[in-house]
Amino acid sequence: MLIARHNEILEIARQNGRVTVDDLAKRFDVSPQTIRKDLNELCERRLLARTHGGALLSSGVENVGYEARRIISSREKAEIGAEVASIIPDNASMFINIGTTTEAVAQALLQHRGLMVITNNINVASLMRGYSQIEVVIAGGLLRHADGGIVGEAAVDFMAQFKVDFAVIGASAIDPDGSLLDYDYREVRVTQTIMQNARHVILVADSTKFDRTAPVRVGHLSQVNTFVTDQCTSARVAKIVVDEDVTLVETARQHVS
Repeated sequence: MLIARHNEILEIARQNGRVTVDDLAKRFDVSPQTIRKDLNELCERRLLARTHGGALLSSGVENVGYEARRIISSREKAEIGAEVASIIPDNASMFINIGTTTEAVAQALLQHRGLMVITNNINVASLMRGYSQIEVVIAGGLLRHADGGIVGEAAVDFMAQFKVDFAVIGASAIDPDGSLLDYDYREVRVTQTIMQNARHVILVADSTKFDRTAPVRVGHLSQVNTFVTDQCTSARVAKIVVDEDVTLVETARQHVS
């Protein structure tokens, strides 16, 4: 039976997407060992998924709420966005798909000039709308109210019309075997089309994606040219990156003196 503290921990996880041992120990004025025991019990019930230093809202089938995902690793996502912006030159054409990390990339690109950005992410289109030096092309299709994503066959057909310089894609989870995973098969079809119609595919994902799982396969790391993350915490994924000649950029390492 769940104790009152467990219910509070779950509510915090629902609001923020994740919890940490240190923050919870301070909040409830208990030892870190007590919190670790709480988290282990909640994970055994499949209510949370354990990560290094804390836990995530369990999300094997259903994704964490969009606003909560914006909060998760927001600093790391901003640094990933800045790194990708340094890779993409002015006067380039590009796809940007659905996700909070891809939105961070869009934010970092706002001072670029001469970009053509094709997106199925209403949030990206809205963010870039006021910048006349960026041409924004938005896909048609079914609007997913939960996150502003445009999905479905119409979006797939629309994306297939283009051949661009870069694709910036996110993933909800990265499996140890290198599989890129997501939750909605309709979104996955759009992302697969995006990957097939770009000369250079950039995957952006923070390190929490190594601790999660999702039911639908988008593709594989071998289909990516550049992978930008804060830290690659999976030894198996790191080996795949080397074996498949994928360029790995870890932003956290760049801040270590």
